[in-house]
Amino acid sequence: MGERYSLRLYLAGAVAARSGDEMSGPALMLAGFAMAGSAVEASSLLAGITISAAVGGPVLGALLDRAGRPGRLLAGALVLYAVGLGAVLIGLGRLPFAVTLSIAVLTGMPGPALSGGWTAQLPRVVPGDRLPRANALDAMTFGVASLAGPALAGGVAAVLGAPTAVVVSLALIVLALPAAWMLPARPGQVQVARPTSVIGDLAAGVRVIAGRPALARATLTSVASCIAQGMLMACIPLLGERVLGGAGSGAVLLSCVAVSALAANAVLARFPGSVAPGAIIRASALVQAAGLALATWQQPVVLIVAVLVVGVGEGPQLTALFAVRHREAPDHLRGQIFTTGASLKITGFALGAAVCGPVVMWSLPGALALAACVEVLAAVACFVIPSASAAPSDRRPTRQGCRAGSREGLP
Repeated sequence: MGERYSLRLYLAGAVAARSGDEMSGPALMLAGFAMAGSAVEASSLLAGITISAAVGGPVLGALLDRAGRPGRLLAGALVLYAVGLGAVLIGLGRLPFAVTLSIAVLTGMPGPALSGGWTAQLPRVVPGDRLPRANALDAMTFGVASLAGPALAGGVAAVLGAPTAVVVSLALIVLALPAAWMLPARPGQVQVARPTSVIGDLAAGVRVIAGRPALARATLTSVASCIAQGMLMACIPLLGERVLGGAGSGAVLLSCVAVSALAANAVLARFPGSVAPGAIIRASALVQAAGLALATWQQPVVLIVAVLVVGVGEGPQLTALFAVRHREAPDHLRGQIFTTGASLKITGFALGAAVCGPVVMWSLPGALALAACVEVLAAVACFVIPSASAAPSDRRPTRQGCRAGSREGLP
């Protein structure tokens, strides 16, 4: 099965699912505003479908790890996500908003299936010696999705209406179903008996993340970086208004981040394993800090350069994070570690955006400077975790190391 399943099919499914996911948030926000007439309700829908992923991610990962055919479970999660989006759209303006918001919260719970749950299956798609390049290509699908999703949401909403934008995002997720369904089974295509419960697996996954220094450092740094990225997101509308002539122009800044992240990952894909992943994660946080600090200048050309710099740091950091997870996670906990990591990052992003909101109203440069400081802290936070026994695992991977990584774990 693994030999017949191509990397191209995997990547096509990942792009479709992740583009639909990236499109769904802005599309729901626009639909909520258009149909409910309230900016508060619109932003509440976005928050609801985002934050619940923090709860659903670890549980979904544990179930994926216990499934003999994880692709089938992944496809089921995509169906639930798509049906939930449709239910939210139908409920807007027809059901009490509290009911619609509850549906949005439930819809967001299988959301990590589109990120960490999908990436966790990569080692069964490609052989170990091809994993580093495949990992970089997989990380690039996030860049493509973050560029295409919001742009599609805005474009479709402007031409065909906000509800249609939600339908298109739903359709993209449905398009990914065949690629998910056909993902390779575990060896022997048989579900292995597990002596522990799902709760026990959840606890074991947390112990692995906290107990393997390389994985703990990568997780801590990436989550802290996501807090800073959430802070930047909170600054985007005001940056667009003050520097580029309109709050809507802030979307240009997000596109710049996505384009430079995609370009940086394209370069990294040509030189897989050339630099140790742990070093990339730390350096990328500092690069993002430099970009955020530069943005405090608030001049149009400088601001564009600043967000391009942020993207140069953001893209490789994601690729390196996946590489660490692939190498460090035990095979029987791989899905959970990937989805738990995705949940932690989503939570960090939401926390950063929430905390930075009041700061932005007080001082936009101050908010950007605070985000830059958080990125610096992200880079140095890893040194709080002793490296002792894990030092060898952070070395530059060899071909043999990549093969071992394909057996022992992924994000």
